Amino acid sequence: MKRTIHRDIIYHHPVEKVWRALTSKEALSQWFMETDFEPVVGKRFTFKTKPTPGFDGVVSGEVLSVDAPHHLAYTWRGGPLQETVVRFWLEPQGNVTLVRLEHSGFSGAKEIVPSFILQLGWRKLLKKDLPGYLAASQEVAGKGESR
Repeated sequence: MKRTIHRDIIYHHPVEKVWRALTSKEALSQWFMETDFEPVVGKRFTFKTKPTPGFDGVVSGEVLSVDAPHHLAYTWRGGPLQETVVRFWLEPQGNVTLVRLEHSGFSGAKEIVPSFILQLGWRKLLKKDLPGYLAASQEVAGKGESR
């Protein structure tokens, strides 16, 4: 049994700003998880967060593809999961950006619960944390500073 997480969400920000939020290690460390991520094909990286039962708080990955500012893909391995793949597609529509997320590669009964947990996590991250970061960085940028 294969399972894939899909999320589509619209952000009222230009594609370049959303791209930076998804690819800058400084931005990711603020709204997502502490990381050494760089959008370079072949780059290995880690995401670090608070450990929970059955998860040491570390996700490792490798960047698979980068087509700035339209597509990003990387592997994801953490906790009890086999290696999965996270893909983002960004579609600019003026000053609005449609982001499509696909997190694929979940297989077998033992990955059902982790995939549901990650589905809830992606929902919170993309509907609350990322929009909060984008709104805050807009306010700072409006004061002549960059974030």
